[in-house]
Amino acid sequence: MKLIHLTDTHLVQPGLKLYGLDPQARLAAAVADINAHHADAALAVVTGDLTHWGEPEAYAAFRAVMDTLAMPYVVLLGNHDKRTNALASLPAAPQDTNGFVQGFRDTPQGRFIFLDTLDDASHAGQLCPKRLAWIEATLETTGADQSIFFFMHHPPFEVGVHDMDRIALAERDAFRDVIEPYRGRIRHLFFGHVHRPINGNWNGISFSTLRGTSHQVWFDLSEDCAHLASHEPPAYGVVLIGKHSVVVHAHDFLDQSPRFLFSKPGTDDRTYQLGPVEVVG
Repeated sequence: MKLIHLTDTHLVQPGLKLYGLDPQARLAAAVADINAHHADAALAVVTGDLTHWGEPEAYAAFRAVMDTLAMPYVVLLGNHDKRTNALASLPAAPQDTNGFVQGFRDTPQGRFIFLDTLDDASHAGQLCPKRLAWIEATLETTGADQSIFFFMHHPPFEVGVHDMDRIALAERDAFRDVIEPYRGRIRHLFFGHVHRPINGNWNGISFSTLRGTSHQVWFDLSEDCAHLASHEPPAYGVVLIGKHSVVVHAHDFLDQSPRFLFSKPGTDDRTYQLGPVEVVG
């Protein structure tokens, strides 16, 4: 199964720029690249911060771009989103019985569980008792033979970028306790929020996140780091889920670096590799 992971698109009202960039144009470039090279993906998931301020016009612009995707998509919310406006504008936002943007999708590879970690009063993530109870119930109804994949905006642990760690998920222990009985079946955790390419292992669960399609968070692991943004290349993730593997490729879709042949047929390798390279594409 091929899955597309997008995150932190941060759309604003059409025609405006955010930190000197046009988030809508950059998302459109990502979608065009996905359609050109990964139209065979089964699903795309956007893990929050769909907009920067949550205006209806920004959600309308987001939907207009995303509806051109060659595959279905699911959206989650981040700390920059507005739940009411998102639900009113985006059919791709799942909704539970309490009005949170949560849901699940059963696939041949397992159950994909989508979480709402938006706290209306803070940039940190929140999983209130109602949301935690929903997660527990959803896990209880997951088939014994199903693998589990989580998608959320806020990471439920520290990633070492201290300024972002201060606004990670607040209820980390409670979330860990709820999923603990199922930990051996959780194959991967996808999140956004930190605008950095990060992967690793948390409590035996593999995880990944990546740069957003708009601006990024500068890489600084010092404890007194400033909250700096950057114009590092935007990316989207191409996830290949197999029976025994989860492989995540982060693609810098606006990268214009020259591409060239490693070897040129009919030419001595040493001569070619020490001389001018042949740019292709």
